[in-house]
Amino acid sequence: MVYAGPSKLLKKPISGITLLALAIAASPVPGLAQSPTIESAKSSSFSTSKVESLLALQPSPSSTISVERLNESYTLGPGDKIQIDIFNVPEYSGDKGQHQVLVDGTLNLPLIGRIPVQGLTIDQATNLLSAKYSRFLKRPILTVSLLAPRPLNIAVAGEVTRPGSYAVPLSSESGGSIQFPTLTKALQIAKGLRPSADVRQIQVRRPQGGSKPDQVMTVNLWEFLQNGDLRRDIVLRDGDSIRVPTLENINIAEQQSLADANFTGSEGVPLKVAVVGEVYRPGPYTLSSGSSKVGEAGETGSVAGGNGGGPPTVTQAIQAAGGIKPMANLRQVQVRRQTRAGKTQAINVDLWKLVQGGETAQDLVLQEGDTISIPTATAVNPGEAPTLAASSVSPSTITINVVGEVKNPGAVQVRPDTPLNQGLLAAGGFENRRARKSEVDLVRLKADGTVSKRTLPVDFSQSINEEKNPLLRNGDVIVVNRSGLAKVSDTLGSVLSPVTGAFSLFRILPF
Repeated sequence: MVYAGPSKLLKKPISGITLLALAIAASPVPGLAQSPTIESAKSSSFSTSKVESLLALQPSPSSTISVERLNESYTLGPGDKIQIDIFNVPEYSGDKGQHQVLVDGTLNLPLIGRIPVQGLTIDQATNLLSAKYSRFLKRPILTVSLLAPRPLNIAVAGEVTRPGSYAVPLSSESGGSIQFPTLTKALQIAKGLRPSADVRQIQVRRPQGGSKPDQVMTVNLWEFLQNGDLRRDIVLRDGDSIRVPTLENINIAEQQSLADANFTGSEGVPLKVAVVGEVYRPGPYTLSSGSSKVGEAGETGSVAGGNGGGPPTVTQAIQAAGGIKPMANLRQVQVRRQTRAGKTQAINVDLWKLVQGGETAQDLVLQEGDTISIPTATAVNPGEAPTLAASSVSPSTITINVVGEVKNPGAVQVRPDTPLNQGLLAAGGFENRRARKSEVDLVRLKADGTVSKRTLPVDFSQSINEEKNPLLRNGDVIVVNRSGLAKVSDTLGSVLSPVTGAFSLFRILPF
């Protein structure tokens, strides 16, 4: 092989070993195609804006980028580690050809100094460096490859569990291909979507560089969930920002489908909610998923289990609060929710459809800060009471106290649909010879801390009736008074007890 002299290779003289190496690199080699000139490199360059535009209009069904496509689409930025090889110039190739893009977006290279490469593709950077080295080489043969891509900086805002800025590392696969993050992966990193997220209007904003306006893409992830259209799960680029808007009108039938997706919710993270209204233990609760056990009701911070590992729902919150009271109106349960925009949403839930018809969609998935309000019913339907009592939103039993003239006075455990007359029977019924059977007193502690007392007639054939045979509540006290005959007998007994005691004394004294 014959090498040309240094004076024929260089456009300006360089001395020493570098001169010899450059001369060797520039010599013609049989069978090797000539490198393109700077003019042809300029004509074949692929603009960054065109790459980004094509990626936006035709989202890749795969987040894995091949080497060829990587060279065309990946844009360099601070932190990228690249490999530069100059043919037959070992001084600037191999391990010595490894360089990192500096914080200002430049490469500091031998001979040519600082070269700005930020925003250029691999192919564009190759053409640019070839042109720069052509000042010293007549026919430079140069290759650029990506060794270690920098993490992508992505911002996530709106209705996600943890909004903020994230550095997402890229992973390399066999063959040199790079795995880029997708939209759903970014949502997972942000701990998932909140139930109030509008998955049909997610916006991805992509900077175009220079003075060009940002490109805004609207993504419908609901179609991705329903049809499995991977094109909806677009591949992200460095600098992308994701905004998840608030859903104005929540469709509770869709909430469970969204909750089952791997990019919604935050599995295992406890939620703080509040339960008020017609429940036995109103107040704040902390609910967690992944357990079917219900925590002790009424304690701030107590933990209630989820639905077999799923996110907490309205029924779990009610269970944690001790269950509904007999006067609860399940048809107009309301969930008040704070959005990221600071607004309050009111979501109406009809739990009667869940209890009676099994519409599980009514069991709304909760999110952090929800308040569940159980209103009071204006009237009780006797035919619905057994159904409500047997449901999971009611406590299994309530405790009442029956005192006075009954066979088994004291605390009694009864079902939550138990009326007054059945409560008497649960205590063994009247003490026949002493009880006033016509009426009893019902003592009840009100929500405001006061005590009410009602005298009610007793009719064991009477159905549930708020005026004559009301449903009992937890903590109610039934007082069974003495009959008139029992009062007279007890009065005579107290008067005659000293006399009978004296006669008893005389009987034991000797004459």
